[in-house]
Amino acid sequence: MADLKVFGAGLAGCEAAWQAAQRGVAVTLYEMKPKKYTPAHHSEGYAELVCSNSLRSDRVTVASGLLKEELARMGSLIMEAAYATRVAAGSALAVDREKFSAYITEKIRNHPLITVVEEEITELPADGITVVATGPLTSDTFAEWLKDNLVGEGLHFFDAVAPIVDASSINMDVAFFASRYNKGDADYINCPMTKEQYDAFYNALITAEEAELKDFDKDLKVFEGCMPVEVMAKRGYDTLRYGPLKPVGLVDSRTDSRSYAVVQLRREDEEGSMYNLVGFQTHLTFPAQKRVFSMIPGLQNADFLRYGVMHRNTYLPSPELLDADYKLRKGYGDGQVYFAGQMTGVEGYIESTGSGFVAGLNAARLALGLDPLIFPQTTMIGAMAHYVSHGGLGDFVPMNANFGIIPSLDHRVKGGKVARYEVYAARALEALDGVMDTVNQAKQ
Repeated sequence: MADLKVFGAGLAGCEAAWQAAQRGVAVTLYEMKPKKYTPAHHSEGYAELVCSNSLRSDRVTVASGLLKEELARMGSLIMEAAYATRVAAGSALAVDREKFSAYITEKIRNHPLITVVEEEITELPADGITVVATGPLTSDTFAEWLKDNLVGEGLHFFDAVAPIVDASSINMDVAFFASRYNKGDADYINCPMTKEQYDAFYNALITAEEAELKDFDKDLKVFEGCMPVEVMAKRGYDTLRYGPLKPVGLVDSRTDSRSYAVVQLRREDEEGSMYNLVGFQTHLTFPAQKRVFSMIPGLQNADFLRYGVMHRNTYLPSPELLDADYKLRKGYGDGQVYFAGQMTGVEGYIESTGSGFVAGLNAARLALGLDPLIFPQTTMIGAMAHYVSHGGLGDFVPMNANFGIIPSLDHRVKGGKVARYEVYAARALEALDGVMDTVNQAKQ
């Protein structure tokens, strides 16, 4: 029987292992938890969500939503788990992170062709087929090995995690339930600010004490999509008001009034007992977070269940190394190596899942003696793979799914941006239909 190894049981690794096993390939999945944890991981479960519990919009006219639809149509394990454990979040797909992880862990551990080995990987094997999905928090030992033997200096950036508060400690006499523009079922808790309250909060935020970074982390490079709130605030007084604290479309039905700024909290679990501060990724010290975030109206007596943390994310100079099937162009030793997840330069949960799908599918096809499948660039999953393998203008930086990386249409579309994205989505799903027979080839 054909076989392969997968390193890492995050979103990308689990997806890769699952897709290979579903095609009759025996998989050995290596995961260093629970023997060893990264600074951001705490649970023994697989596919642990360490940042937000939101997988972003599920509308196909939004790039991440189109990618979700593509993955769901192809039988993604991660998408199956997401829909099975979703919690109310307006037009976004958010999940109960504990149930989400438990669902995936159970599926992986009980698949007859997947064997789990709890062991840290410190180097690539010299032979066989391997999918490396050790994540943006790859252990220092393995990261150093990759740098010394494969990548050279490589690149890195920083990611930040938002705080979570106990729902019962939020003052609902001040805060109110609503979704922006009434989309969804009023799933967000909103904390309104007057100009005076915003001024006080803003000044406290930009002068608050930041957590000390380790010596090797002091060359701070932060990905724009996960910018710490205090860094964002220092860009200008109105930056937050035009970003995560934007008051537009949020009206308190009790007063029928619009606020100067609004902090939104999103449900963290199915029961609604925990909420995270949307857009409040941070690396302030814990005492500073308690002091400053308690200034937000409605959170004066909030019980912080988890404070925000900052951690290093490592990613590869992928256009120099990988093809559009996420395969290393030059094998290490006699091996055939694929990479997947955020270490390839895809940014986001669903993007990581998509890379894991492509890598796992193609690793299985290699093991079975089949030709690689390069997804059409007009699909979102194919556009992400093309970006990773070719890059864009300037330095290679992490990238979320977006319509800017998909080839332009050959005609104008009337009706504005949404109408244009509807055409992009229709074209993508039609292109995906054209390769579905190949996707499902050898599937059990």
